[in-house]
Amino acid sequence: MAVRESLEVADGGCDDDGHRPRRAGTAWTCAAHIITAVIGSGVLSLAWSVAQLGWVVGPACMFCFALVTYVSAALLAGCYRTGDPEKGHRNPSYMDAVRAYLGKKHTWACGSLQYVSLYGCGVAYTITTATSIRAILKANCYHKHGHDAPCSYEGSYYMLVFGAAQLFLSFIPDFHDMAWLSVVAAVMSFSYAFIGLGLGMATTIANGTIKGSITGVPMRTPMQKIWRVSQAIGDIAFAYPYSLILLEIQDTLKSPPAENKTMKRASMISILVTTFFYLCCGCFGYAAFGSDAPGNLLTGFGFYEPYWLIDFANACIILHLLGGYQVYSQPIFQFADRFFAERFPDSGFVNDFHTLQLPCLPPWRVNLLRVCFRTVYVASTTAVAVAFPYFNEVLALLGALNFWPLAIYFPVEMYFIQRNVTRWSARWVVLQTFSVVCLLVSAFALVGSIEGLISQKLG
Repeated sequence: MAVRESLEVADGGCDDDGHRPRRAGTAWTCAAHIITAVIGSGVLSLAWSVAQLGWVVGPACMFCFALVTYVSAALLAGCYRTGDPEKGHRNPSYMDAVRAYLGKKHTWACGSLQYVSLYGCGVAYTITTATSIRAILKANCYHKHGHDAPCSYEGSYYMLVFGAAQLFLSFIPDFHDMAWLSVVAAVMSFSYAFIGLGLGMATTIANGTIKGSITGVPMRTPMQKIWRVSQAIGDIAFAYPYSLILLEIQDTLKSPPAENKTMKRASMISILVTTFFYLCCGCFGYAAFGSDAPGNLLTGFGFYEPYWLIDFANACIILHLLGGYQVYSQPIFQFADRFFAERFPDSGFVNDFHTLQLPCLPPWRVNLLRVCFRTVYVASTTAVAVAFPYFNEVLALLGALNFWPLAIYFPVEMYFIQRNVTRWSARWVVLQTFSVVCLLVSAFALVGSIEGLISQKLG
């Protein structure tokens, strides 16, 4: 039976803007969402990234990106409300904030970049999950038949399996209903990050020496070295920022205290935790393998034994990415829900919910628009992942693409308007210089990542 109702369920009271149910997020649930989003597939590429950059530039880049990410998060958190930080009008998404502060033209540019980046994260997570499933099968095969055995498995089938699982999870209504999934995913991310750290540390101790060099992996020509360095910077850029979903996560927080204060606290906790893991995994991975550091620390088979621990770590990656995919996809789903509901307010296809009763399961409320849109979305991310299954290059491209515009440019420009910063004042000059430097870094990483992706595709 069809029932016409709003996209939110009336339960638990209203917030100051009439939102139902009342927002109930805390700094810790917020940190769980952030860690789920940040400690993802990016951490697995950091040993390779440090190997390209060397012992000085590699760790320094991670510290720099950590600082830049916190500054970006602090600037953007203040844009959640227009006017008063406690009672002002809410901006529940990145696009809403850009529309309120910068106008329509900037909103279209921001929305295009944000949703392309979110979509790309879904592609990257599909690739990574398939790689981890294959790594489990390979670890068991190598353990049984020896390290020289021809253990090879096709990845496309496992991408389809992951896509099927995401199709089911995509019917979680929104962020307010998935705190449990983010907590599980955050626990999984801690687990495999600790395992990668432990294996790297154990291998370094067993080797009796710290491998690597100041300049990183030697290449045949200076141009090849430049391309590798740019890809490594792109990989690190992918691993850190979460600005494209920051306001969507902030919109789950209860008030008081003011949401921007809670978000800044959660950001500080999350960035400290992730930087610790990133430095440990990247540096111990490089110390263990030197120039032979694999592109993916837990699936590149720098480690073979104990095979059961490799299996467990990759299982944790798979479970984490099941949640991480949803964290990055929910903003797109919510935008589609709002957009079609506003454009077609009288459409039963868009607005009606149907109750579906399956054997041995509680009643399930189904909306036909959600079924169709989310099915097409998941199917398309799976198809693109099958066409471009290149882990490091895809991560570098995504990192370079969204780093400057979404993590730097828009937050800085909104901050100028919010705080009425005068042109050519000391604060204006410092932040503009900061923005220009980040633009140059982003452009450098983007060119290198495109070159790497083309080279891989052409064989």
